[in-house]
Amino acid sequence: MGVNIRDIVPEECVRVINDLRELKGKVIAIDAYNALYQFLTAIRQPDGTPLMDSKGRVTSHLSGLFYRTINLLESGIKPVYVFDGKPPELKAKELSDRIGVKEEARRKYEEAISVGDLEAARRYAQMSAYLTNEMVKASKELLTAMGIPWVQAPSEGEAQAALMVVWGDAWATASQDYDSLLFGSLRLVRNLTISGRRKLPKKEVYVEIKPEVIELEVLLRSLGISRDQLIDIAILIGTDYNPEGVKGIGPKTAYQLIKSFGSLERAVKSIPGAKFPVPPDEIRNLFKNPQVTRDYTLEWVDPKVDKVKELLVEEYEFSEERVNSALERLAKAVKDLKRPEVGLSKWFKK
Repeated sequence: MGVNIRDIVPEECVRVINDLRELKGKVIAIDAYNALYQFLTAIRQPDGTPLMDSKGRVTSHLSGLFYRTINLLESGIKPVYVFDGKPPELKAKELSDRIGVKEEARRKYEEAISVGDLEAARRYAQMSAYLTNEMVKASKELLTAMGIPWVQAPSEGEAQAALMVVWGDAWATASQDYDSLLFGSLRLVRNLTISGRRKLPKKEVYVEIKPEVIELEVLLRSLGISRDQLIDIAILIGTDYNPEGVKGIGPKTAYQLIKSFGSLERAVKSIPGAKFPVPPDEIRNLFKNPQVTRDYTLEWVDPKVDKVKELLVEEYEFSEERVNSALERLAKAVKDLKRPEVGLSKWFKK
């Protein structure tokens, strides 16, 4: 689920994006698994059932990936999707726990359906969403057909995306999680793939979700800590590599402890019974020296219209009319993306 440090991120460190065109021309490395899960949970029927074809195959992820990516391109954003590879061994417990949560959510979904509680059914259906290898394969095929670059990370997708920003190949990472800041990404864009009106759980209330940018340097300066100390805070509250963290320690308490004592090792001496089943140095190493690759090429090319239609219309039974309309938008957006901008200086003699 990633590290949740939202409670210690000052509001002045969060820049709200009111119009996606504010990010025009920016290359953004998107955590693909994070985005696909968002599409799987958000794009559903009223009872929580995902979009499916006649064979019972889920298509919510493809719908979200196709139409949302076109929206990003039309705003002048250059998206590149980064896919997870083999997870680190230390993540095994977190992944196992997630499976258990999904299985329990599936059971509660069936109970809710049996008693006609559609609100609960939708909530539990979202929690039980699975991303299969077949879904990932189809997503990569769709991106290739659309002319959108994607990168296969050797391990953590967020780590790969973060280093792409550090190397200057992307302007920011995009994810709902804050982990990419721990991996060293200079900027994090949240809500990029889920902006719009969203219903609050258990309430008939809708809120407007807008993208927001958090800059690592600005955040660290505002908090008065280093990146190493931010990682120590994460270890205290729990990461994917040590999900439990230290019992009773939340983000604000962890921040105060690290701020006061300077390091995790000194801070834990003030916490009775604090234990770390996973040595902190091993967790730090995963954030500071992740397994990544530089073997990739970032190019946004004209879409292969026939390939997109073959996959979406013929294979997964999307509406041909809607796909054709979207493909026209896609072709124009990519063309505009590749057109060099002409500055005013061109029209004036120096």
